[in-house]
Amino acid sequence: MLRQDSGGISAESVAVSADHAPFAVHYRIACRPDWRTREVEVGLVGGGRFLLETDGVGNWSKDGVPVPDLTGALDPDLTVTPFTNTLPIRRLRLKPGESAEIVAAFIELPELTIVKSPQRYTCLDEGRRYLYEPLASGFRREIDIDGEGLVITYPDFWQRI
Repeated sequence: MLRQDSGGISAESVAVSADHAPFAVHYRIACRPDWRTREVEVGLVGGGRFLLETDGVGNWSKDGVPVPDLTGALDPDLTVTPFTNTLPIRRLRLKPGESAEIVAAFIELPELTIVKSPQRYTCLDEGRRYLYEPLASGFRREIDIDGEGLVITYPDFWQRI
């Protein structure tokens, strides 16, 4: 579920993975009106959970305890949802041919570990297509978005129905 009002944007959903280690996860992401993250709540069904909070300028806490290893990260990157790609796309507002390098707080599931992840977004076609590159892995995907910046197609991983 996606909601937007004068206080900001929030997304909440449940995702299920049937890969090597099957799991189900509930997540909620709350952002300020400028698409800067405010908090990320993640909980495995029948397992662990945590609340990440950020000041929007790169300082994070996990369940109220500062996490200096995430300093500088502005966006979360949750493996089970392309919504976390929408956050930097909306926040950066790149024009065709422009790219930006960011640092994300990458949340690995089902492990519930969080690491810094340098990434690059390149606008290929404004309001339609971006190139997403996590810089440490060599992975690259062109993702298609709608007029609101929401992902429509993430090849090999996700397709909006």
